[in-house]
Amino acid sequence: MPGNKEERPVGPALQSWSERARPVRATITGAWGRLEPLDTAKHGHDLWKAIEGHDSVWTYLSYGPFADEASFLAWLKGREELSDPLSYAVVDAASGKALGVLTLMEIRPAAGVVETGHIFFAPVLQKTRAATEAIFLAMKHAFDDLGYRRFEWKCDALNAPSRAAAIRFGFTYEGIFRQHMVIKGRNRDTAWYSIVDKEWPTVKAAFAAWLKPENFDAEGHQKAALADLRPKAKPAAH
Repeated sequence: MPGNKEERPVGPALQSWSERARPVRATITGAWGRLEPLDTAKHGHDLWKAIEGHDSVWTYLSYGPFADEASFLAWLKGREELSDPLSYAVVDAASGKALGVLTLMEIRPAAGVVETGHIFFAPVLQKTRAATEAIFLAMKHAFDDLGYRRFEWKCDALNAPSRAAAIRFGFTYEGIFRQHMVIKGRNRDTAWYSIVDKEWPTVKAAFAAWLKPENFDAEGHQKAALADLRPKAKPAAH
């Protein structure tokens, strides 16, 4: 490893690195759905109808549940106006309805780092091709369109479904930040995951293979799991 004049180890030099652009407020289109810049007037009612009565959507988030549509829309309007987190509505291609929201956040263009978070998907969207593709589209924008080096996923350490999703999507577990936040008056330890640019081609190929129509039977059940389409890590040599 290259060192400095005092022979202390330092990280490798980055060739031709420069600060990247910020994520764009534009539609990102896939086969099963699309990410549209959040627009309360356009997406708010459909989002409310999709999540109404499903209070578990908000369990691990710092906001919600909402008493009624008016309070939800007022909150959503405030999110729409932010640039970090930058919110996208997840629109299902078949129905044309917004069924969830995800954001790109903690955006650090100088380091090429971005996180996806503030994710809430209605039950009708969860565990669908459109839901998986939405995460893929966010990753693809970060790595392919913007040239970022690192894509992060963080969640409450007690949120087992989110932690399982991170592993399914190809993230690498990095550890627990203890007593990281106070959420709704409770302690939150945060689990950290990431994908870095050298891993992206393998992760991307697995998503592309999984999303192909021929990977699903007539009832829409997957033939090959996403994790099975990534090469297995080789055991460390001893």
